Amino acid sequence: MTDSDKSMLPVDAERALLVGRAWRAGAGPSVVVVRAGQVIDVSAHSATMAELLERAEAPEIARNAPGDALGTLAELLANAKNTEGTRLLAPSDLQAIKACGVTFAVSLLERVIEEQAKGDPARAGELRGAMQECIGDDLSAIKPGSPAADKLKQDLIARGLWSPYMEVGIGPDAEVFSKSQPMSAVGYGADVGLHPDSKWNNPEPEIVLAVNSRGEVRGASLGNDVNLRDIEGRSALLLGKAKDNNASCAIGPFIRLFDEHFTIDTIRNAEVSMLIEGADDDFHLAGASRMREISRDPLDLVGQVYGTHHQYPDGFMLFLGTMFSPIKDRDAAGGGFTHHLGDRVSISTPSLGTLVNEVRRSDQVAPWTFGVRALFDNLARRGLLKITQ
Repeated sequence: MTDSDKSMLPVDAERALLVGRAWRAGAGPSVVVVRAGQVIDVSAHSATMAELLERAEAPEIARNAPGDALGTLAELLANAKNTEGTRLLAPSDLQAIKACGVTFAVSLLERVIEEQAKGDPARAGELRGAMQECIGDDLSAIKPGSPAADKLKQDLIARGLWSPYMEVGIGPDAEVFSKSQPMSAVGYGADVGLHPDSKWNNPEPEIVLAVNSRGEVRGASLGNDVNLRDIEGRSALLLGKAKDNNASCAIGPFIRLFDEHFTIDTIRNAEVSMLIEGADDDFHLAGASRMREISRDPLDLVGQVYGTHHQYPDGFMLFLGTMFSPIKDRDAAGGGFTHHLGDRVSISTPSLGTLVNEVRRSDQVAPWTFGVRALFDNLARRGLLKITQ
């Protein structure tokens, strides 16, 4: 296994149960597992990732199911942008892709600043100082929905500082939105897209839970919830335009299934690191999100998404939110951070490995053309569809 392979995999890759998807040249999207640096097609056992996560024997399939060898990780990585070759895809397929917002105190403050700035990055620094003076920058001790949170809410209303972001940040109900469409996420090595209207934007490194139709968390992956600060800052009602665009959602490199070595407690104690490397200006920016500082427990967030009020028959992928809100000046003093085209974004945590993508415009990356109908046509031609009673 090469150093490149090792850097994208968990530090304990030899015991990790890694499942994902690959585009198989001449065939199409295939469910794969990783064993000793080899990528194995196990589509004959589960034609879709959504189906695999439904099955109690998913760990056993990951460990031992026979299948076709597609090559080494290095070979698939070399084809990351080759649409004709065998390459990795995002590990989810039929699942809804949901995301939670303002689950960390820092991101809550930055959302309020975006709203107050009306999408103008030049005003952010001044507003940040004013907000921190009024309410402080450490809201992590406030439990959402608690009496203390309600008291703070009433104080902020009296000061004229209340906002919809404060409501979901410290109120009883979390912000949950549809980040992207089933089959639209991109995977390791692919380009991520920025809407061409946006001039103030950033990556959002997050852990993504893989949840089946029964609301059971079966594993986790890494994700980039690409964020357009100016568009959402103009109005929270523009969330759809700010969040859901071509290639605006990256997940990968694999889903690691839960077992005795990797559990929800691993997620609760994880630290997610990110590195942004500029292609045209030698810019470097590193940051981290510590999951122990999240304001709502990951399973509480799952419970707000799934239940008697809302079912997901194909399961869902759930972005848990980030505390990483880059404010380092890049182009001008007081201008804060925004992406340049060509930026390389690396998101990592030891238990899940590293997700790497490059930044382009959403109207200049490869268009999204392979959806659910195309998937089922493809599986039917390959004889992988099963009719159940």
